[in-house]
Amino acid sequence: MIDHAQDLASVREATDRLLTAAAEMDNAAVAEPSRLPGWSRGHVLAHVARNADALVNVLAGRPMYESAEARDADIARDAARPLDTHLADVRESAARFQEEGARPADWARTVELRNGVLDQAARIPFRRLIEVELHHVDLGVGYELEDLPDEFVRREIQFLADRFSGNASVPPVILTGNNGHTLRTGGTEGTPVTVGGPAWDLLGWLAGRRDGAALEASGGPLPALPPL
Repeated sequence: MIDHAQDLASVREATDRLLTAAAEMDNAAVAEPSRLPGWSRGHVLAHVARNADALVNVLAGRPMYESAEARDADIARDAARPLDTHLADVRESAARFQEEGARPADWARTVELRNGVLDQAARIPFRRLIEVELHHVDLGVGYELEDLPDEFVRREIQFLADRFSGNASVPPVILTGNNGHTLRTGGTEGTPVTVGGPAWDLLGWLAGRRDGAALEASGGPLPALPPL
């Protein structure tokens, strides 16, 4: 069962961790490359802030972004700001998200995200948690996949397995090592490839943050995954 209130509390805690870590940087560090190709740390912080506002839009029944072009332009516009401005923006946008999440609402309702993706409103706080936790890792400031909370890692692996499930461009895959759970994902044609290893390495591979070199594949080579 999805507990949106608990997930909102987890988002608050994860945001505090990110802000504490980011505050140790200076303006020069913000301008340095992040772990995401083509993005500085400033791009990552700008995206974290704008994503909070975008998910407020989703919960309020508005389009998530005006357009894909507007989303990208907002991130590019804000990336070069000084650290203090980034920190204030992340903090204030996070507060807006929490405020929207605290409103009385039908959490069982269906909401629409980017590209026509539909989901239950109750899952939006966990989607926000994904953004905060993974982009904290993307900053490259000492927070690694191994530092992510175990419960988050388990749920995010399940989330990503669900996302790739039925994708004909991915061979059928059996995931092992997710805290004792076995999951199926990918397409349905062909012999399944079994992929196992530490949970954080499974998460890193599924989320496009690691190349899967630490994983073991049997029944075939480690599949190439499409971008998220």
